[in-house]
Amino acid sequence: MQKGNILAQRTAAAALGRQAIFAAALLLLPALGVLTAFGIAPGTAPSDLKQESVLEPIQLPETVAVDDARQRFMSQDRVLRGDTVAALLDRLGIHDSRALEFLRTDVRARPLYRQLVPGRALQAEVDGEGNLVSLRYFLNTTGLLEVTRQGEGFSARQRTVNEAPRVFYRTGVIRSSLFAATDAAGIPDAIAMQIVKVFATDIDFHSELRRGDRFSVVYEMVYDSGELVATGRILAAEFVNDGHAYQAVLFHDDEGHDAYYSLDGASRAKAFLRSPVEFTRISSGFGGRMHPIFKNWRAHTGVDFAAPQGTRVMASADGTVIFAGVRGGYGNCIEIRHGGGVTTLYGHLNAFARGVHAGTHVQQGEPIGYVGHTGFATGPHLHYEFKLAGVHQDPLKVALPKAEPVPAALRAEFERVAQDARATIARVSVATAARFE
Repeated sequence: MQKGNILAQRTAAAALGRQAIFAAALLLLPALGVLTAFGIAPGTAPSDLKQESVLEPIQLPETVAVDDARQRFMSQDRVLRGDTVAALLDRLGIHDSRALEFLRTDVRARPLYRQLVPGRALQAEVDGEGNLVSLRYFLNTTGLLEVTRQGEGFSARQRTVNEAPRVFYRTGVIRSSLFAATDAAGIPDAIAMQIVKVFATDIDFHSELRRGDRFSVVYEMVYDSGELVATGRILAAEFVNDGHAYQAVLFHDDEGHDAYYSLDGASRAKAFLRSPVEFTRISSGFGGRMHPIFKNWRAHTGVDFAAPQGTRVMASADGTVIFAGVRGGYGNCIEIRHGGGVTTLYGHLNAFARGVHAGTHVQQGEPIGYVGHTGFATGPHLHYEFKLAGVHQDPLKVALPKAEPVPAALRAEFERVAQDARATIARVSVATAARFE
């Protein structure tokens, strides 16, 4: 009986619980309806809702007029091939006729006009109206020109670069071309060109490169106030071509002259450059050929180097210009007389370098003109001739004597420099093997 009462009580309690839950649910339904009312109810279009615009005033901050002349903008650029000072200043955002006139006429600022060399850096500060505030032009790896506004005028001065050159060590392997290898190694193109010049006495970079050739190079880069401003010189290098290793080291003599030597003291320079144009390709060799314009077989008395128009052409050796002008099928042409009965000729030029004319003395490697296609030419290239005692020779095969070795009086000093270079090249070469093998 007692057990039945307990069960009855539990049943009643359960019923009451169910009623309570049901009642609570009924009470919660309005609340849930209120909650859903904050969103858009199902089946209700937004256009059916009552909309009301509320306007409230907002206090805006007071605006202050900006004086454009007091704003400052910094920019940097590099000289491009064929640049003029006016075009360069325009790219830097300088629209200041007084500044341009000052740069053209001031004796201390005129180096900007005389030494506008492709690749060199300029930094400019201008105001909001394009007026020049300051200008820095890097004349070389050790000096720069600074121009500063002084009231209504300008002042100019030259000073030395503040920072010592930074030394970089790089290695590379030829997979397809020299420039592809130097790009992969993070080496600037200017250093790649120096590699060609340093080893051109032993390696013909137009035809003798081999897949797997290796090189190691130690070179300078010039910075000022933390900014890269110029590519420096190669200090030491090694090039392994077809299994043969060639080394070079830069040596300064007592007179301040720089030259590259093998580690045994032999000069890496020759009396004549094999190629008087910056690294390119040979489009036509020495000897008989079918003339591309006249379509007949005739002798080709020189070598043609294909290169983009405007590429610099260099004097292949020290000498005196005996002709600079237009000469028949050669177009714009320069002829230079050297010692030992040798003359060289450079044809189809687009233009002559400033100051080059008959009677000008030029030095080996000095720019004398620019590649073009004047005269009888189907495209831009340099036609280069080498004559010995009036007889044409193949510039790529004629025997070229080397320059003088390290003077005996400087031999001991050179040995110390060469020993350091030898150790440095060995360390870099080990890094090459570890990286590529």
